[in-house]
Amino acid sequence: MTAPSGTAATTSVLIADDQALLRGSFRVLVDTADGLRAVGEAADGAEAVTQATRLRPDVVLMDVRMPGTDGIEATRRICAELPETRVLILTMFDLDEYVYAALRAGASGFLLKDTPPADLLTGIRVVAAGEALLAPSVTRRLLAEFAARPAPAGTTGISGRAALAGVTDREREVLTLVGRGLSNTEIADHLHLSHGTVKSHIGRLLAKLAARDRAQLVIAAYEAGLVGTRSGR
Repeated sequence: MTAPSGTAATTSVLIADDQALLRGSFRVLVDTADGLRAVGEAADGAEAVTQATRLRPDVVLMDVRMPGTDGIEATRRICAELPETRVLILTMFDLDEYVYAALRAGASGFLLKDTPPADLLTGIRVVAAGEALLAPSVTRRLLAEFAARPAPAGTTGISGRAALAGVTDREREVLTLVGRGLSNTEIADHLHLSHGTVKSHIGRLLAKLAARDRAQLVIAAYEAGLVGTRSGR
């Protein structure tokens, strides 16, 4: 992984995990990394919401399976109440339903707990910069699953093709390529545009489609039918 340019000098991180040993290990890892700072810990989802509301971290490193309020529900509450806070789901369970539920709850990324430490730190920086992050082992399956079944309406503010009424033809092309997993550089090359122009198109798509970040643009592309089994995937 390559850290994105423009990442803030110091990124504040809240660590939510029901295992004290893991919380401590993640905290040490974060605090010893350049430009990152652990500002708090939470042992369950309810505490994660409370701590996030109080501390307003840039990123919440969120476990999925926790007692009481789980990580998915905590993510939903945090994303609804704190639009500037990004959630990075970190779990040992490589199960599809967690990926879909986490992204629809507003999470910006999903990594497994066996991710190498350096990649985890880069992942925190990626989501802090507003990008989407998915573990390579689940990305292909995620896209295939979206192509195979419709997503429930109303989760990202997208509801079929009608939601694209205000989207230009060029923005629709960009959204389709985002849905196919292309990076800004790849989109620029594909459409023969400058990197800055692609970034501007994506910014307008985020605003028009009421999407938090790139992860929800991927969902939007599928919900609008721009990417799927009949679009070449």
